[in-house]
Amino acid sequence: MKKHHVTAFMERKINNPFINELNKCFGCSSANPAGLKLEFTEKDDYVVSVWNPSDNFQGYPGVLHGGIIATLLDETAAWCVYVKAETAGVTSSMFIRYNHPVYISKGAVRIEAVLAGRDDKYAEINCRLFDSDNKLCAEADLKYFIYPPRIAAVRFGYPGRDKFIQ
Repeated sequence: MKKHHVTAFMERKINNPFINELNKCFGCSSANPAGLKLEFTEKDDYVVSVWNPSDNFQGYPGVLHGGIIATLLDETAAWCVYVKAETAGVTSSMFIRYNHPVYISKGAVRIEAVLAGRDDKYAEINCRLFDSDNKLCAEADLKYFIYPPRIAAVRFGYPGRDKFIQ
């Protein structure tokens, strides 16, 4: 796999070109009342999301459910594929390390994803989730099966990288 290299620029908001009445994505749709409603920014080589958990997403009392943590990592990785690999894909594998509990009472968490490498068929993404004290609570190595952009457009409605950037 080719390794990705750092390019420096200012942080900027990533548009969600999938917003419409048909998109009910649990991770990113504002139209899903039960969803996470994630929004993303791009900063240097990273795709970043800041999300404020509520009691609706707890496992043990006051602790964010591990499945929700996995979803946060996976969804941020997907947006990294859209913006950094410039295509769409599906999760092929995901290895998560849960380092510390995420306490809901601490407020917002930050999820960062970086494209670690890619070839014609796969993108490798590294993700990290930090609590509001900047403590690394979870990290994941993901492998996405990616499609050529023309196939991604047909199968997943991938509109091209330029539709994500303001």
